[in-house]
Amino acid sequence: MGIDNVGTSDAELVRRVLGGDTGAYAALVARYRDRLGRYAVHMLGNREDAEEALQDAFVRGYRSLARCDDPERFGAWLYGILVNRCRTTGARAARRGQVFVRDEAALNGAPLPSSVERTELDDVVRRALARLAPEYREAFLLKHMDDLEYEEMARLTGAGVSALKMRVKRAREQLQAILREVERV
Repeated sequence: MGIDNVGTSDAELVRRVLGGDTGAYAALVARYRDRLGRYAVHMLGNREDAEEALQDAFVRGYRSLARCDDPERFGAWLYGILVNRCRTTGARAARRGQVFVRDEAALNGAPLPSSVERTELDDVVRRALARLAPEYREAFLLKHMDDLEYEEMARLTGAGVSALKMRVKRAREQLQAILREVERV
């Protein structure tokens, strides 16, 4: 009660949760909600689906917290859960007949990684990302938005390092082509 969790490590918060302190899990949720939420919105292109995937990831993380092998890396562990939830939610959305990450209103309303005022370029880049195949978009966002190393990406996605490098390379090439196309218009 009233304990400041700002400087508390993830490992300490995990230890507290496992000891019965549910407030410590609320601190972990607060710590990771914005970053993971941005990823989910970019992957799914729809706030409702992103919120569903995010909430599901937090619930699953709480329920399986005892299986987190390295509590100091709780964020990466939870991120892996979210990646899988986004895949499941995206597949379910596709089955419902929704177009995967082509919802312009959701893309235009997606939160930006910083508080910088939105520009026309931001909108163009978001639309270009939405045109990538889901596996390319996922790899590109993990590498460039979240600045992860390929080994970490492989652990999160289950894909091999060489496959991820190829996906990022193809995503870059496709984005360059899309942006060149927009530039000509």
